[in-house]
Amino acid sequence: MNEELDKILFTYKGFDDNYYIESVWAEKHGNYYRIVNIPFFATSIAYGDIVSVENDNGELHYLDIIAASGHSTINISFFIEEEIDNTTKKLTELGCDWEGSHIKTYISVDIPQTVNYKNVKDFLNTGATKGYFDFREACIG
Repeated sequence: MNEELDKILFTYKGFDDNYYIESVWAEKHGNYYRIVNIPFFATSIAYGDIVSVENDNGELHYLDIIAASGHSTINISFFIEEEIDNTTKKLTELGCDWEGSHIKTYISVDIPQTVNYKNVKDFLNTGATKGYFDFREACIG
């Protein structure tokens, strides 16, 4: 495995209809790149996906998915900060991984294809119904 990581730039449309760029870490995988962290804002991409890029003056811009990993990405925005620890512990128990963002109350969750998605979705629906957070299915594997 190549230990050197590169940043892949993803352009996405924000909730305000403006376009933004998110950088996601990736490792070289033949002629392509494998995503090695959980995206926060870009949709339709997940941990482990193999993607093609365009090199524009040394910047790597996402073009297309070459091979989907089967992982899913969920973004969670918390309304009650005290629920972050309980939620992340439960997600970890369910077999998920997660990353915190620069926004304290916003996380992204990786759901490997070996995890029962229905169990995760039921847990998320319960938390959303209780008003702890809202979530978005950014990429379903």
